[in-house]
Amino acid sequence: MLIDPTITWRLAETRLAAEPDPRRRGILTTMIAHMRAEAAADVDAIMATVSPHASYRNLGASPVDRAPKNPAEIRAFYQRLADGDCYRQALDVDTITLDIDTAFIQGHMRMAYPGRIVAAMGRKVDDPDAHYLYESRMAIFWAFDADGLVSAEDTYPTGDGLAGLRKLAADEIPPAPSAVYLTAS
Repeated sequence: MLIDPTITWRLAETRLAAEPDPRRRGILTTMIAHMRAEAAADVDAIMATVSPHASYRNLGASPVDRAPKNPAEIRAFYQRLADGDCYRQALDVDTITLDIDTAFIQGHMRMAYPGRIVAAMGRKVDDPDAHYLYESRMAIFWAFDADGLVSAEDTYPTGDGLAGLRKLAADEIPPAPSAVYLTAS
């Protein structure tokens, strides 16, 4: 499968298994729960990992930061993604760097965007019911509060992930988000 959501948390789970520091273990545990909840499109489970003082930023590919700036906006952001079927994604994480209050991850992001969403972004699609590939190198800086909850998630995609717009074949699209991703593999 071109887009396998489970690769998103695979390296974090490996790192967690070897991490002796309790604070860093807590950060990794929160990150993994957040990643799994995104794959499941479970907004309540995502928000259970988010600090009441959280603020996000989206930098890099666009000069305009449209990321949500408070928990109400963050919930609405995740709900729009879930309602739009935009959680068919995988970040193939190849780097994790941890500190006591922060984590940095980077990797290759692939998303299967519904054609109707791509069209709403102003792109020409021949089939609004199909899925189209978004592909980009992405870095994410995470910050965590004293309770180990996500207080910032700053994403840095490179370039236009839809530049090579192509329709995905059925076998390249992951199944619809499912609660199966919420449990350990």
